[in-house]
Amino acid sequence: MQDLSTLEAELLASVDNAADLTALEAARVAALGKKGRLTQLMRGLGAMAAEERKTRAAELNRIKGAVTKAIEDRRATLAEEALAARLEAERIDVTLPPRPESTGRIHPIGQVMDEICEIFADLGFSIAEGPDIEDDYHNFTALNIPPEHPARQMHDTFYLPDAPDGTRMVLRTHTSPVQIRSMEAAPPPYRLIAPGRTFRCDSDQTHTPMFHQVEGLVIDRNIHMGQLKGVLEDFAAAFFEVENVRMRFRPSYFPFTEPSAEVDIGCRFDGDQIRIGEGEDWLEILGCGMVNPRVLQAVDLDPEEWQGFAWGIGLDRIAMLKYGIPDLRAFFDSDLRWLKHYGFLPFDVPTLGGGLSR
Repeated sequence: MQDLSTLEAELLASVDNAADLTALEAARVAALGKKGRLTQLMRGLGAMAAEERKTRAAELNRIKGAVTKAIEDRRATLAEEALAARLEAERIDVTLPPRPESTGRIHPIGQVMDEICEIFADLGFSIAEGPDIEDDYHNFTALNIPPEHPARQMHDTFYLPDAPDGTRMVLRTHTSPVQIRSMEAAPPPYRLIAPGRTFRCDSDQTHTPMFHQVEGLVIDRNIHMGQLKGVLEDFAAAFFEVENVRMRFRPSYFPFTEPSAEVDIGCRFDGDQIRIGEGEDWLEILGCGMVNPRVLQAVDLDPEEWQGFAWGIGLDRIAMLKYGIPDLRAFFDSDLRWLKHYGFLPFDVPTLGGGLSR
């Protein structure tokens, strides 16, 4: 019968001599695997007499415990050594001068926002801004969003703690409040766009709690929906940089516009790519409509005298569409490798004359 003290010494030596995790795993299998030396001895206990089996089993279990602990200790030591070697190999001397090449990049959202501002500035629009934290009136009430509307619920909207008077501020759910504030601040006519950050309780491959929108507003006398269609056609052709863009307007509902429509553009799905201006497929890009008379009344404008149209575009989604970015969440990961791949050089300033996406 094999001497157990010799077996224990041999097994512990094989563990101690393991130079890496692969060798350690081989030592473990040789000792404790299905065909391991200790496993085979424990399987032979059934053929022994009761008293001998009791003594032998206790000794084998003690050796198994010692070998198991030795394996765990050796694994921890090897992991520490591997980490130390990796840290040494990846050591960076921060006192060295920087590399000469330019590493900074403009985020795709910033680039697309500049592209859209360039397009609408050429069409005679001004740029308006407003606060990210809004009151209920500007974010909902003035936009004809009733108290029972689902958009007001906490599962859709980020509310701040109650003020002493019981009112609650919100993180704006769209940039439409900027339109209300702009109309309150000056008399008509208006021709403006409102780009900026917005916030809603949603997160998946195509939704994030913070995202970006640009909304447009035109208020003047004798405004009609044909003018809205012309503006959006000019925008789509310039933004996607194609000569002909097929568009269709599908009836929809938004509290702040009446009538309302969702806008699709013609495209062709080519594998993982979407080719704008080709094919017989359709892709939704924005919502729009004529400004609801109740919104005009909220800012003391007579709907019999003034009319207008408005639209809203998700900057993140059309950035994904134009530049082939598959996952919206990557916009906010702060991954420099991703930014180097999808970002733009600081001097790639979009211009209609030089090309938006050079």
